[in-house]
Amino acid sequence: MNAVTVFVPRDSAARALGADAVAQALRDECARRGLGIDLVRNGSRGLYWLEPMVEVATADGRVAYGPVQPADVPGLLDSGLLQGGGHALCQGPTESIDYLARQQRLCFARMGITDPLSLADYQAHEGWSGLRAALALQPQQIVEQVMESGLRGRGGAAFPTAIKWRTVLNTPSPQKYVVCNADEGDSGTYSDRMVMEGDPFMLIEGMTIAALASGATRGYVYIRSEYPDAMAVMQQALASARHAGFLGPDILGSGRGFDIEARLGAGSYVCGEETAMLDSLEGKRGVVRAKPPLPAVSGLFGQPTVINNVISFASVPLILARGAAFYRDYGVGRSRGTLPLQLAGNVKRPGLVELAFGASLRDLLFDFGGGSASGRPIKAVQVGGPLGTYIPESRWDVPLDYEAYAAFGGVLGHGGIVAHDDSADMAALARYAMEFCAIESCGKCTPCRIGSTRGVEVIDRITGAADAAQRAQQVHLLRDLCDTMVHGSLCAMGGMTPYPVLSALDHYPQDFGLDPAGAAAA
Repeated sequence: MNAVTVFVPRDSAARALGADAVAQALRDECARRGLGIDLVRNGSRGLYWLEPMVEVATADGRVAYGPVQPADVPGLLDSGLLQGGGHALCQGPTESIDYLARQQRLCFARMGITDPLSLADYQAHEGWSGLRAALALQPQQIVEQVMESGLRGRGGAAFPTAIKWRTVLNTPSPQKYVVCNADEGDSGTYSDRMVMEGDPFMLIEGMTIAALASGATRGYVYIRSEYPDAMAVMQQALASARHAGFLGPDILGSGRGFDIEARLGAGSYVCGEETAMLDSLEGKRGVVRAKPPLPAVSGLFGQPTVINNVISFASVPLILARGAAFYRDYGVGRSRGTLPLQLAGNVKRPGLVELAFGASLRDLLFDFGGGSASGRPIKAVQVGGPLGTYIPESRWDVPLDYEAYAAFGGVLGHGGIVAHDDSADMAALARYAMEFCAIESCGKCTPCRIGSTRGVEVIDRITGAADAAQRAQQVHLLRDLCDTMVHGSLCAMGGMTPYPVLSALDHYPQDFGLDPAGAAAA
């Protein structure tokens, strides 16, 4: 009798919910019953409300069960788990789960399907096709493909990826670098971690294509210290890719060389800013650099450097494999392709949702997220990390694309979405934004270093004001302070901290003791 293939995620979020114990319970109980299984530790599908999610391979495809706890294993096996049998935890065929079936997975097409560290699995699912296509092209032709695709950076600024690559290509230097910013520190974000833990070869392939396009020979993945599992998987994947000839001095016999090293950060949020990250990589304290020069001209160790985040690099292999037009056909306006949106906070069904640009926040919150976990009305949604604006219900139908959000002062950033119900105190959340900046600032520029500290104090004076006149005076001071931070800060750390503060003040004035028109309440 052939062993049945059973999948239990190795993703760190699934492990935090007990996936390792479930895997061990399956091994032990199947051994006790004399049942043969081939247990594969796959990546997560991103349906986190169902984790740990166990999948069983059947003749008709995979069948999912979740959330599974170790105590559920005997009953599942009694119900015919290994044959895809019915059970209260059975979610049916995995691909038919509505949450998953309604997505447009390009970047995450392999996620949860393959063994993350199996080169054979990766190649069987279109892996390395983009790299092979790139090896047949000249560097400028690779840049043109990425340019035509419309790919923009998925890290926050949404800068056209190909322009960075072209700048590095056209800057003469004996040494060039490719650096992946995997310092994923925004609240509610985990897509970078999922890629590194669940499909690491995709990141390696994307970075290698960037190197071929720009003339770089060395690469670094800068991983945040809070991601030990991602670091371990990336190191194993890099060793496997190197051994198989996908990295090294002679990539697939092409005569072109490129290698990558994984580096662990030291826990500073500001190192998510690209120039502070470069200082950290060089062994210095992570401090923001003044621009110009741009990193594409003078970056790591003063050399031309391509810097993109994980999802930007991970989007590239498919573009090269299927052509720019395929990718460009997804999305709206100048926002092309897909964005992995990460639902978190007060929602019933948190998880990763990859959709083409143009969907709405309302769709995500209710059709995917199922509304609030508390059952109370959703009050505010922060999009774009701890420096993103708080978005009221009146704007939940605005299409999720860079220009539509920029038009009202919003940011999509890295695609993190954190929902708050009507019990949230928006004044307290605004204070937290200023406090967060004060703690995490590198301290180089005065508007960020001092402005955030003063911001905490001013918000405290607003909420503790004895009368309307005093409150109105402090609100005026807060707005003036925010204006200074936006226009005077050296980087986005100080420049964007006012976004959540001002949006909370504008849309939820009652939480600050103000009337709906923004005037101090008596």
